[in-house]
Amino acid sequence: MMNIFRILGDFSHLLSILILIYTIRATRVIDGISFKTQTLYAVVFITRYCDLFFRYISLYNTIMKIFFIVSSAYIVVLLQSFHKKNPIAYKEMILADSFKIQYILAASFALSLIFNRKFTMFEILWSFSAWLESFAILPQLFMLSKSGKSKSLTIHYIFALGLYRALYIPNWAWRYYQEDKFDKIAILTGIIQTLIYSDFFYIYYKKVIKGARSDLPHYI
Repeated sequence: MMNIFRILGDFSHLLSILILIYTIRATRVIDGISFKTQTLYAVVFITRYCDLFFRYISLYNTIMKIFFIVSSAYIVVLLQSFHKKNPIAYKEMILADSFKIQYILAASFALSLIFNRKFTMFEILWSFSAWLESFAILPQLFMLSKSGKSKSLTIHYIFALGLYRALYIPNWAWRYYQEDKFDKIAILTGIIQTLIYSDFFYIYYKKVIKGARSDLPHYI
């Protein structure tokens, strides 16, 4: 069942992806973008929506699944294309993207084996995607923390992405009261992800909304 929080959350998510794609294509600059974070998001959507061809919920749901799989894979390919288009910029992006994502992958997989709705392949993959999504932004935030600055469009992308996850918390509260549905894993991972973004939200408010000068937060 749809509600205003889910709709706003989904469109905030769509906006974040469109902002990122526009940033890369319009400026042809990839400085400050984490290739590792985008790769993790591609893994998130592929593992979460692998039921696309045999489980139908609604046309809206199907369109969203296809969009997130295709767009996340496209961003990875787009960034990878700079290896030939602009090898210097590509090398600088890779060198700056130093977060060890193997720990995120290992932790997400271990948590998915412990916390899942049912011990089946597809439920474990869904749980893995939920845990992985909650940590996937860390390489991007770590990159910002090291550089202390970023392009405005990249900051707007991160804010829209965080807003999407924050809006899903009242969405789950709504579903609990309206549908008596309470998904512990989705809510817990959503809260974790929102907390990871919380410091960034405050900095965004000071730097962008109020226009104050401030260093970006140090996440790690």
